[in-house]
Amino acid sequence: MRKLRPASAAASLPAARLWARGLACAMLCALLAACGFRLRGPVPLPFSTVYTNIAENSDFGARLRRALQASSPNLRFVSRMGDAQVRLIQISNNQSLRELSLNAQGLVEEYELNLSFVFELMDAKGNVLLAPTTLTSSQDLPYDPNQVQAKQGEIATLFLEMQKSLVDRIVRRLSSPDVIEAARKAQLSQPSQNSKAAGGAELPPPSVPWVTPRVEPSMGL
Repeated sequence: MRKLRPASAAASLPAARLWARGLACAMLCALLAACGFRLRGPVPLPFSTVYTNIAENSDFGARLRRALQASSPNLRFVSRMGDAQVRLIQISNNQSLRELSLNAQGLVEEYELNLSFVFELMDAKGNVLLAPTTLTSSQDLPYDPNQVQAKQGEIATLFLEMQKSLVDRIVRRLSSPDVIEAARKAQLSQPSQNSKAAGGAELPPPSVPWVTPRVEPSMGL
């Protein structure tokens, strides 16, 4: 015949298990710390001043500045290229819509949102620290031709979210080990044959703001 545990004993079992699990987690954390294990946080950038042609008064530009300064609190953005240790240059950006499918009436029922951003990083001597790099993103969106205005707002919101994700990817790319190593080596090197002296370098053109494509009721016909 099966013996029944007293109610007090049964109630204490879950608490005992939780205590044992907590103790095991604490011991594991202590062991990892003793081995020198650390969770990787933001990697500080190997420069303190940066010039960029990405407009500060744009949502994308302001968000990128905040993200970079959160990674490197001592980082300053300067308005003159000659005063900067590095130049973060936007080469191009583009947002576009592509028709994925049509309904029986020939109207678009699904779009693909595409975003691309091309940039490069150079030091004050013109040495390339990060060659022109293209980052892309895409997302599908069901479409209703009877709700053009609402869907246009949804498209703008999705592109904004894609830009936010793009900012995080730019920060990770700029703080990657190869870029950091290139920046440190460039600080110790002389100008290369392909570099431009800071005084004679031409200013990059102002960046073009993001443009959200618009859909029309007749699109897809």
